[in-house]
Amino acid sequence: MSRFSKDVSATDFHEEVIEASRQALVLVDFWAEWCGPCRNLTPVLEQVVDSFDGRVRLAKVDADVEQELSAHYAVRSIPNVKAFVDGRLVDEFSGALPEGALREFIARWLPSPNEALVARARELRTDDDAPGAEALLREALAAEPELESAQLELAELLIADGRTDEAGDLLRPLQYRARDEDRVKALSARLSLAAGADGDSDREALEAQVAADPADLSARLALGRRLAADGHWEDALEMLLEVVRRDRDFDDDAGRRTMLDVFNLMPPGHPALRTYRARLAQAIHR
Repeated sequence: MSRFSKDVSATDFHEEVIEASRQALVLVDFWAEWCGPCRNLTPVLEQVVDSFDGRVRLAKVDADVEQELSAHYAVRSIPNVKAFVDGRLVDEFSGALPEGALREFIARWLPSPNEALVARARELRTDDDAPGAEALLREALAAEPELESAQLELAELLIADGRTDEAGDLLRPLQYRARDEDRVKALSARLSLAAGADGDSDREALEAQVAADPADLSARLALGRRLAADGHWEDALEMLLEVVRRDRDFDDDAGRRTMLDVFNLMPPGHPALRTYRARLAQAIHR
C-alpha cells in the first residue's frame, strides 16, 4: 500500500486535493476497474510518488463512480492524471507513462526547497520586517534565480518600498512566461500606478487643484492615481473616468489605461468592477 496515496471521492476532494495542494504537489489519478492501462499506470505512479517522501501526494478517483468529478474536470479518457498546486489545476496527461516520463512531469511542478525561504519572507513582511524579508528572498534567488514565487514576492516588496525601477526589472521577463499570470498582471498594474504616483502631490493638494480648476486633467489624472494607490477604488475610477470623458486622447489615453490598471488591482468580486467597466465602455463609444 502506498504511503502517500489514497482513494478520494467528491465528499473529501476539496480537503484531500484542493487544500492539500497548498502544502504539496497533488496528482489526481482518474481510473476505472475495467481500464487496462490504468492497472499498468497506478502501481508505477504510487511507487514514484512514494519516492518523494511526502512532497508529492496521489489522490485516486474512480471515474465510473465519481462521474460528477470526472465531468467537472473534463475527463474524456482514462487514465487521466491532473496536477494541482496551490489549489489550482496546473497540468495533466492521459495514458500510461513510463517512470522516467512521470518523474519529468512531476519535476515541472514540484515545489522548490527554496519555497521555505519565500514562506518565511511572507511571514516577516506580515510582521513589518521588510529588510529581513528582502534578505531571505534574495537568498532564495541567489540559489535559484528563476524561482517565480521569490521574484514576485520581491517585486511586491520593492513596489511597496518605492523602488519601482528595480521592481520593473523583475517583472518584465515574467510578462510572457509566468505560471501565475494573474499575479504578474496585478503587480504590473500596481507598479504602473506606483510609478505614476511617485511624483504626485499629496491627496489634499490634488483635490484642491481639481476643485479650483475642474478642467485640469493633469491634476485629475494624478488624483486618480493617488486614490487608487491608497485603495480608494471607486473614487479613483470616478476621477479617471472624468478624464476619459473630457479628453479621450489626453496624455496618450492615460485615463483609460490607468482605469484598466485599477481594474486589475481590485478584488475580483468588487461590485464596482462591472459598473465602471460598463461606464468606461459607454464613454469610449459615445
